[in-house]
Amino acid sequence: MTTPTAIAAPPTAVTTTTLSTFEPRQLRDVLGTFVTGVTVVTTRDANGTAHGVTANSFSSVSLDPPLILWSQSLTSKSYPAFRDSAHFAVNILADDQIAISNHFAKSREDKFSGIAYSQGLGGSPVLAGASAHLECIKVAAYPSGDHVVYIGRVERIGHSRRRALAFGGGQYMVAYSHDLGPTALQRGSTRPAHLAGIRLATAALPDIAKQVGNHTLCLAVWGNHGPTAVHWEPSSQPVSDQLRTGLVMSTTRSATGRAFAAFLPSDMTQPLIDEDLRIYPFENEDLAAGRIRFERDITEVKQHGLARSIGAEPSPLHQIAVNAFSAPIYDEQGHMVMALSLTAKATRLSPEWTGNVPCTLAKVAQALSKQLGYSAT
Repeated sequence: MTTPTAIAAPPTAVTTTTLSTFEPRQLRDVLGTFVTGVTVVTTRDANGTAHGVTANSFSSVSLDPPLILWSQSLTSKSYPAFRDSAHFAVNILADDQIAISNHFAKSREDKFSGIAYSQGLGGSPVLAGASAHLECIKVAAYPSGDHVVYIGRVERIGHSRRRALAFGGGQYMVAYSHDLGPTALQRGSTRPAHLAGIRLATAALPDIAKQVGNHTLCLAVWGNHGPTAVHWEPSSQPVSDQLRTGLVMSTTRSATGRAFAAFLPSDMTQPLIDEDLRIYPFENEDLAAGRIRFERDITEVKQHGLARSIGAEPSPLHQIAVNAFSAPIYDEQGHMVMALSLTAKATRLSPEWTGNVPCTLAKVAQALSKQLGYSAT
């Protein structure tokens, strides 16, 4: 009998260090590499006061019986309420509920002031807009070091089908299916999104916002249904309350859509352009006239290297007139992978191509492209 030959592991640039002793900070960093969802766990105490705490220590335990668990710090101000209550609800946050997560992560007297919710089992608040929720009866509590682990039996559930918020490495994340990613650029075959580029651009947005002024920024990719927002950088004067992750914008009416229409291959964009022109025709124009108008607009976009939309009328999305500009971001192969867009009330942002704001937007988009390896020469 032949003894199997061990197969050598492929070479890797990753160095793994095993520590027999470690600091709490090091352990926290390691645990932080495990990407989780984000929940707000709620309950109501004997006095009728509602309590809630942000937690990512949530996990399924059993389907039969239906059991879940989560853990809470013993030093949490709401610990006595959860300790003594017979019920709790786990609210799995949607990806546009970062503000809700931050709200319940901080200690404050009345955490539910201004928060929309309904009454769940035992009076536990069920938050509006969550991706899903589970209403539970507490069946056990196990002290474990500086935390207590609660086991709950699930009695009622709800599922909105909204994409869930993710958390890992100490920051919020947007979750996408592995096979497509946030965009599927097709050049003969599907290629994954430039995730590193998205992370780089997202991290740069706060600084970019300072450079372009107090205007709303959006980072968008080309998704299955067209221009899709993956991150918003709001201003102190937001254009509306509709700035949510995953928002799909018009390919022909929005500055973002026009940027993709101008700088992506036409075989990728043309079907959605045709559909957009058919469903949303320009006033007093038939489909043929609308196509001619749009092609003229796209020629202008290519000449300036960025797109714009001028808000002569209130936007259907924002309900006010807005002006917007959008600049392409390219990868090392010269493919447009993202659009960096800027939106403001029409009274606050000049529509002129040569204005300081659009010129600055174009420059920062070029700088991001360079960081991704793009060279215009």
